[in-house]
Amino acid sequence: MQVTITSLSDIQQEADILVLNDELQTHFQLAYERYRPKVELRGFRKGRVPMPMIKQLYGEAIERDALDDIANDMYRKAMDEKNIKPLGRPAMIDMDFKRGEQLHFKIHYEVKPEITLGIYKGIAVEKPVHTVNNEETEAEITSIRRANGTSADVTSVTDADHIVIADVQELDESGAPLIGKKTSNTRFPLWDTTLASEIRTALLSARTGETTTLRFESKHEDHAHTVHLAITPTKIEKMTLPSFDDDLVKKITANATTSQEEFRKNLRADIERYWAARSTEVLDDNIAKAIVAAHDFPVPEALVSTLLDGMVEDVRHRTRDQKLPKGFDEKKFRENNREYAVWQGKWILLKERIAAAENITVHEGELEALAAEEAAKTGIAKERLLQYYKESAGTEDRIRTDKLMAFLRSSAKVTEKSDTQQ
Repeated sequence: MQVTITSLSDIQQEADILVLNDELQTHFQLAYERYRPKVELRGFRKGRVPMPMIKQLYGEAIERDALDDIANDMYRKAMDEKNIKPLGRPAMIDMDFKRGEQLHFKIHYEVKPEITLGIYKGIAVEKPVHTVNNEETEAEITSIRRANGTSADVTSVTDADHIVIADVQELDESGAPLIGKKTSNTRFPLWDTTLASEIRTALLSARTGETTTLRFESKHEDHAHTVHLAITPTKIEKMTLPSFDDDLVKKITANATTSQEEFRKNLRADIERYWAARSTEVLDDNIAKAIVAAHDFPVPEALVSTLLDGMVEDVRHRTRDQKLPKGFDEKKFRENNREYAVWQGKWILLKERIAAAENITVHEGELEALAAEEAAKTGIAKERLLQYYKESAGTEDRIRTDKLMAFLRSSAKVTEKSDTQQ
């Protein structure tokens, strides 16, 4: 086999492969053996036709049918010999077979680009800092009290501690009901801050059986639309919240915590940990954006397609029946998310290149430490987890990425900025 590799671009190559007859015969012989059991010929039992007769009668057809498999085998062998790791599916560009002489074909495939690293250390980035206040802690406590509250049916709303269950009918511009646009038994917790303020305000004076009509502009990122609704409460529940005392604390913690003071302290610490983790996530995102912006190179289409496939699968897995939503325009979805997929592809390739440049690797001791930590949490045997982690490339990638981001954070020029300044 003779192989010539030609670079067509930073991410595309061509393999020109010539296989001579002697090497082809080995593959053809296997093709004959696979075909022989199928041959039926008068005077011979099925599968017992002499090989010379098979070659005489069907040889050329068998050989031509085998060419695709032979080309694939030769291509994989060539990639191994040249230590090339192609991405995605290769494309056969040309094939020329001269029986008894040679097979000559060309394949195009993608590879990762050679990345010349620019700036990635000492990058100036902002880190948002959130200071937890008493109001946040009290808001969480109120949510806990609501989760442990009781409800009673009433006929009207008197304050925000109510749930309105209503039929919601969408209306057209004239106020006429839109056919098929009615939703029954919609729940509106009036304390929910995500509830549209217009709906919340209207329902604060709601009464069962009385229809409220409202129209308002709803804004979503870069667009807005008019909402025209008729809301008819069918049931109203008044929530009664229990006192936040030691008894409630013991109940919700199964006696793990016995005083409201201790619970309040632990709760505040939990909130602070949440915001600290969120702050680090935003910092990491800012670092990634800065590094990607400092590098310009093409991203293989195979990688972009794989990332878009993952996004589509994520949409699928978020549905109850594990199917894409009715009317989902996959082509448009891919077009709308392509730019982000290209960005993700750049960041994946840059992380890999930086990790190699800084010799950031994963050692078996780190896998053992993770297995011990997870075993204590899950009750699964450490040895079983360790074996899984050793066989899972995803686990090593996660640890390597964590180490890489810690390195990049330590080298960045970070300016902390209170979220009240945003």
